[in-house]
Amino acid sequence: MVRVIEVKVLDGYRLQLAFNDGTRRVVDLANELSGPMFEPLQELGLFRQVRLDAELGTIVWPNGADIAPEALHAGFGEEPGDPHHAATG
Repeated sequence: MVRVIEVKVLDGYRLQLAFNDGTRRVVDLANELSGPMFEPLQELGLFRQVRLDAELGTIVWPNGADIAPEALHAGFGEEPGDPHHAATG
């Protein structure tokens, strides 16, 4: 089962993620923040409060929003051409 094991807030709505299989991805969620749970995260101060929930194995925010680790691992919000794009190891 894939799990997020590390999250680092970058600039804007970008996050660097590390997974338990060694994969690292940079995701830009700027265009993904719609709907009742995610629209509040358009406020950058709230977005930057992202944290790792070790029990869920993914990233979560104080308002209860989270994204499935499988979706993040599969490339949800991924930045093509980024030097960390689908990098392993």
